[in-house]
Amino acid sequence: MQQEMRAGELAALADERRAIDLLDVRTPAEFQHAHVAFARNVPLEQLDPELVMRWRPAAPADPVYVLCQSGSRATAACERLQSAGVTQVVQITDGVEGCAAAGLPMIYGRERVSIERQVRIVAGSLVLIGLSLATLVHPLFSALSAVVGAGLVFAGVTDFCGLALLLARMPWNKRSGSARSAPHMCKSQTRAVDG
Repeated sequence: MQQEMRAGELAALADERRAIDLLDVRTPAEFQHAHVAFARNVPLEQLDPELVMRWRPAAPADPVYVLCQSGSRATAACERLQSAGVTQVVQITDGVEGCAAAGLPMIYGRERVSIERQVRIVAGSLVLIGLSLATLVHPLFSALSAVVGAGLVFAGVTDFCGLALLLARMPWNKRSGSARSAPHMCKSQTRAVDG
């Protein structure tokens, strides 16, 4: 089981000028919108524990700190790292907003629609389309609304949302500019707190 830490405790470590290996496992679009200045972006769907450990800014024995927006992706990333043999894994429980509130240095870019909001928009639209088609065309179209509703209940119970994973792979949620391979991405975005 991974350790947990609040953003305020991470801020205290940063104030001590320690090298901190902070992984932000949100999508590149979310990362570009707002992120901790010394975080490196390794989206959950691209997380390769071997590459993460190879391109560390901290000493190999130091913990890997992981955060996302609300906690579910960070939990999955921590589990993936631990199953690959990484023993020092710490989840930042209050996410990016908690880091900003704790006074950690932040970098802000242009605003993007978060994955969570995109899921709500798409799910709501599919329910409305299903109900409209059921009313105007054929009652069997109400099955579309039922499937979306069941998917939302499943996501709430299991904390796994297939629609969110699908939306994260959409072109508008990818990093702008040229595509980068995972090792290059990790190396180029590795930042440590200046000491």
